[in-house]
Amino acid sequence: MMTRTPIADYALLSDRHSAALVSRHGSVDWLCLPRFDSPSVFGAILDDSAGRWSIRPPGTRKVSRRYLDGTMVLETTFETATGTLVLTDAMVVGEHPDVHRLGASAPHVLARRAACTRGAVRVELRYAPRSEYGQVVPLLCEIPGGVNSRGGPDRLTMSTPVALDLAGHEAAATVAMEEGARLCFALQRSDACAEAPPVWDQARITEAIETTARAWRRWAEAHQRYDGPYRDMVALSGRVLHALSYQPTGAIVAAPTTSLPESPEGERNWDYRFSWIRDASFTMEALWVAACPDEAGDFLNFMTTAAASYEPQGALQIMFGVGCEHDLTERELPHLRGWQDSRPVRVGNAAWRQPQVDVYGELLAAVHLLSDQIGPLDRESRAFLVSLADAAAGQWREPDHGIWEIRGDPRHYLYSKLMCWVALDRALDLAPRLDAAERTGPWRTAREEVREAILRQGWDEGMGAYTQAFGSSVLDASALMMPIVGFAPAHDPRVRATIGAIAEHLTDEDGLVYRYRAADGLAGEEGPFLMCTFWLAHAQALAGWRDRARETFARAAAFANDVGLMSEEVCPRTRQLLGNFPQAFSHIGLVNAAWAIDQAEREARGGHRKRLDL
Repeated sequence: MMTRTPIADYALLSDRHSAALVSRHGSVDWLCLPRFDSPSVFGAILDDSAGRWSIRPPGTRKVSRRYLDGTMVLETTFETATGTLVLTDAMVVGEHPDVHRLGASAPHVLARRAACTRGAVRVELRYAPRSEYGQVVPLLCEIPGGVNSRGGPDRLTMSTPVALDLAGHEAAATVAMEEGARLCFALQRSDACAEAPPVWDQARITEAIETTARAWRRWAEAHQRYDGPYRDMVALSGRVLHALSYQPTGAIVAAPTTSLPESPEGERNWDYRFSWIRDASFTMEALWVAACPDEAGDFLNFMTTAAASYEPQGALQIMFGVGCEHDLTERELPHLRGWQDSRPVRVGNAAWRQPQVDVYGELLAAVHLLSDQIGPLDRESRAFLVSLADAAAGQWREPDHGIWEIRGDPRHYLYSKLMCWVALDRALDLAPRLDAAERTGPWRTAREEVREAILRQGWDEGMGAYTQAFGSSVLDASALMMPIVGFAPAHDPRVRATIGAIAEHLTDEDGLVYRYRAADGLAGEEGPFLMCTFWLAHAQALAGWRDRARETFARAAAFANDVGLMSEEVCPRTRQLLGNFPQAFSHIGLVNAAWAIDQAEREARGGHRKRLDL
């Protein structure tokens, strides 16, 4: 059956190993265990038959939600005619003495607590696990204090204080609760060849939820220092970005979901549960503002480990699995109808085979910014970073598939050239730390060659702007990165003209920015991108257009859902959120635009640009 729950109805839970999405109706419709990219245990977001776990009172009149302050612990309040139920959900992170290692002791448990806080309520529980993206309908067995399930690669234990009716390969119950009553539930997983996980009692589940809230707050208190405009949104985005990081390796996923469409009923459905070099590098840069990235060393270690087979004459792979896997072969799951009938549902991502030369610049830019957090570089890391700069110098003339991973013939995308310039520029500054003094001459020469090519071939006189690719007249939002990365100042006449052209010609009626408006070989109508809209706000702030920047920022931020989460796009017709959710790029854009607006306003008041005290 087709699922119709809006993407904006979901909230994220994470233990920094895996993630769950919980709807406003108290239904866990997405959960992958034990990793972000594991096959789903609950997948109802992609097909109603693919499994869910719901806890809610029938006849709800009003629902409100929030994350507990400073945490990723979700609290949902259901108001009924007879009473109030508060549902608290958490992916348990465990306790660890090192505040910088949040989730290192995570037991891979989803914990849920239902509390009647007013009057009396009836609570309906439905538990229908479906392993391997809904392909396995497991056998359920009642045990003291819980329910075991087995079938496929997963053994699951759902701890419950109430008896469940097991029928039709799912478990259900209706429970009457009065004011002051609490019921706690937990879901644990083990491999099929292992023993079933033990049942947790009520006290243990309660303590696990409280411990998780404390651990997130400790992390936030130790990391989050930003005090400028949009402080609460920046802080939440910082927690979301940290929640999208895989604690064991330092990998960062682009989003915790697969195949939530960029275009309804179209084919733009991709698996984002992998670590793109580009996304991860941008995430670490955003955490410099939003969350003091003390974990930057873990990120660099992940990148150097994942890319250990890299050779200078070849292209650096653009993305990896969260456990450093290289082969991300893409396949379709035809048994799933997809969100609102958007097929195909895909797992894996064929973009891992694409050459994209921009990744050298994004990675070196992140290392450059975070060098103080990364500390001394070992010999292998220095050699790796030197090889990236050498690759940029040697490959910048080559066509590629660009930042948007367009599935057509390679082209000379302006953004790719721009990021090769960034790679060389940052490498020159890092050269003393890289023990690479002998490389500075060739890098400097290549940097100037890239710059001249961009200035000469990237500008389109007819459009009056820098465009998508050399020789193209198509506007592309990625040109907004020219002042953001420092290639040219925002007050440069051509840069200002480009910012203005994008604001005028590449936006919808609400002022949201499209990536580009040109045929790309894929079916379906693409919506505007929230990240690109934040890029516009960022560039406007750099140009000194502070009022315009705030207006643009507000347009994009208005599409965050009730708990502050954003997806990738906005549907041009329905104005619903579209794309995998929550989307790291959108939250990255918010953080960096807020920072740019803060800096522009400080300078306007006669102050100085402020560096965070990290």
